[in-house]
Amino acid sequence: MKKWLIAGACVLALTGCRRYEPMQDITTPAPIVVNQGEKQESKAQEETESQTEPETEPEPEKREPVKVKGIYISAPAAGTPEMMDNIIEKLDETELNAVVIDFKDDNGRITCQVDSPVVQEIEACKPYIANMPELIQTLKEHDIYVIARIVAFRDPYLAEKKPEWCLKLADGSVFRDKQGLAWINPYKKEVWDYLMEVGGLAADLGFDEIQFDYIRFCTEKGVGDVVFDEADTNGRGKTDVITEFTSYAVQQLSQKNVYVSADVFGAIIGSEQDAQSVGQIYGEMAKHLDYICPMIYPSHYGDGNFGIEHPDTEPYNTILAALKGSKKDLDKYVQEGGTQAIVRPWLQSFTASYLKNYISYGPEQIRAQIQGVYDAGYDQWILWSASCKYPWEGLKSPEEAEAEEKAIEESRAALPPEETGQGENEGAEAPVIQGPAPELKSMPELPDYVAPAGKSQASDGTTAEVIIPRMTME
Repeated sequence: MKKWLIAGACVLALTGCRRYEPMQDITTPAPIVVNQGEKQESKAQEETESQTEPETEPEPEKREPVKVKGIYISAPAAGTPEMMDNIIEKLDETELNAVVIDFKDDNGRITCQVDSPVVQEIEACKPYIANMPELIQTLKEHDIYVIARIVAFRDPYLAEKKPEWCLKLADGSVFRDKQGLAWINPYKKEVWDYLMEVGGLAADLGFDEIQFDYIRFCTEKGVGDVVFDEADTNGRGKTDVITEFTSYAVQQLSQKNVYVSADVFGAIIGSEQDAQSVGQIYGEMAKHLDYICPMIYPSHYGDGNFGIEHPDTEPYNTILAALKGSKKDLDKYVQEGGTQAIVRPWLQSFTASYLKNYISYGPEQIRAQIQGVYDAGYDQWILWSASCKYPWEGLKSPEEAEAEEKAIEESRAALPPEETGQGENEGAEAPVIQGPAPELKSMPELPDYVAPAGKSQASDGTTAEVIIPRMTME
């Protein structure tokens, strides 16, 4: 069992400090004479000020940040005691120290019972997990950092319950994707407040972090026919409103003493067209978030991306190239005195058998991706498997991981400053990022649960075919 000691740390902010300047002349100042009447008046004034000075509540102690190595757990899995017992056993035996659990799932359902008139009004609860506080407490007893996944603007349940909040066509009818599902309108402030209510509930239950997924616009075929009311848009574009929501979420939920993160498409990194299509500007969102989680699954990159013939067949090179792109993109947004989210990528723990050119993903492929993260200069990662089946053999023991972390630190310390973003790559040759992927001659055949975005229009009027997979629960 892991023996981790997490101690709270007090942060002392020093403002306006500088080195002491040498004193040229040291003299004893003349005494200040105050008569007795002035002393009494001064004392009375001090007592009055002390009585009228308002009391301020102490700020809550900030949670201790954790260098996350985690896995995703669906609500049905988390609600099955036998399955969770097995997962917790594996967590104890491996380097894993965090889990991402569905709190508001892909169907828009809250996965446990909550005390909220807003949620109860639309009967959004579907309690896969009978006792969420107990589950969280058990995980924390095993030193596991607990993250609540909240699916934001892809919410077919809320869209049906509140049709005035969903995407609509010019004739007033509801827009539906190829699965017949409605989507929520990201411009609606009422939706923002609902999501803050849900996020606050998760924080109150004891989650350490709120992670938003689907903070984006729908990209499916026909979405170009959706109309937005000027009263809602107020002159804002897609990227404006997604960035504003991100900032708003952090402002609201940080008061609950939780960290806030967001999942983003890996394709938006360095791509203006993809960013405009979904509304996600990587560097702008990173200005506000505590953690940003690009979904850089090798299977989600088209042939030729990063100069790699079939990215799914080269997990190490694909992850390394994607994260080098991440660093390059974020470096453009660094501001003096500003903050920037820590990058924590999602890695692939599933086999993309729907591709023409793919490989099976097992322990070796998992480890190769993790190595790519480290060699790109990053430290955190989360594995995604919709079925929650993970190749545990690809994970190190706590002791092995501790030794590895020490070796990485020593390796990075030995590098010259200009190379600190990359560690040793175990002899593998790092690919050269050669710009965006080549233009697709035709869209590849995709299964029902992977949907292409179709044509994406950039600010300069050009269009490009974009593949933005939509993975459903297995």
